[in-house]
Amino acid sequence: QSQFVESGGGLVQPGGSLRLSCVVSGFNVNDYNIGWFRQAPGKEREGASCISQRGLNSYSADFVKGRFIISRDNAKNTVYLQMNGLEPEDTGIYYCAAARGVTVHSMCVRPTVVEYWGQGTQVTVSS
Repeated sequence: QSQFVESGGGLVQPGGSLRLSCVVSGFNVNDYNIGWFRQAPGKEREGASCISQRGLNSYSADFVKGRFIISRDNAKNTVYLQMNGLEPEDTGIYYCAAARGVTVHSMCVRPTVVEYWGQGTQVTVSS
């Protein structure tokens, strides 16, 4: 049974930073792309950043490029999302997710390909 333990969310002021962590268990994380998706109130879930099985390839949506950095440590079954320069528009629930057999770009732009979803962690950017 797949399990994601997401942490690192919270309240931060505009311009601030957060580091999200996702610890994965229940399946072989080495076989999966892992991504971070977000869902703002009243909006559809969208991919922020996705990283390939060994971390050699990644994709980030235009709205996060230059601000968010995704990384993974397979030895720890953990994926990270370093978020800098946060803006109020970044507010939402951030979900960790896993998919295989697709490119990181496809995973991020088509959330329907995701096999496993985490429960999400709330990120609020407000002064």
